[in-house]
Amino acid sequence: MEELAVPTVNQEQTMNPRTLFRTVAVAEAVTWAFLLLGMLLKYVTRTTEALVPPAGAVHGFVFLCFVVTTIFIWINQRWPVVTGLLGLASAIIPFATVPFERWIERRGRLGGGWRLAPGADAPRNPAEQVQAWVLRSPLVALFVAIVGISVVFTVLLLVGPPGSSS
Repeated sequence: MEELAVPTVNQEQTMNPRTLFRTVAVAEAVTWAFLLLGMLLKYVTRTTEALVPPAGAVHGFVFLCFVVTTIFIWINQRWPVVTGLLGLASAIIPFATVPFERWIERRGRLGGGWRLAPGADAPRNPAEQVQAWVLRSPLVALFVAIVGISVVFTVLLLVGPPGSSS
C-alpha cells in the first residue's frame, strides 16, 4: 500500500503582512478598474449602466477591506503616521494602492511576520491588544470583521452616495 505524503506548511506560504497587504492592494486596484469600466459604459459610451451597481458594491466592499488591512499592517509594522495616512489615502486615487505597496516594500516596511502573534511581542496598547486577539483567534476575528464590514457597507448603501437625495 502506497503511503500518502502529507504536505508541510512552508513559512513563505503562510499569510504574512507582505502577502496580506499585497493581495488586498491588488484587489482594490482591480475593483477600481471594474468600477471605472462601468462608469465608462454608463457616462461615455452611454451603452449600459448595468455594471455600475455591482462594480460600485464590490469596490466599496474591497475599499473597506483595504482600509481595515492598512490599519492592521500599520499597527504590526509600526509605520510612522505619515506612512499609514498615505496608505489610507492611496485607496482614494484609482490604482494608487499598488504603487504604494511597491513603495513601502522597497523601503522594507512589509518585511517580517506578525509581531504580536502568540509567543511573540506582548501588546502595549489597546490597538495592539486587538491585533494580538485577531492573531490568536483568526477565524473568530475574520467572522467579526466580515460582519463589521458588512454592517458598515450596508449602512453606506442605505445612506447612498454623497449628494443623493432620498
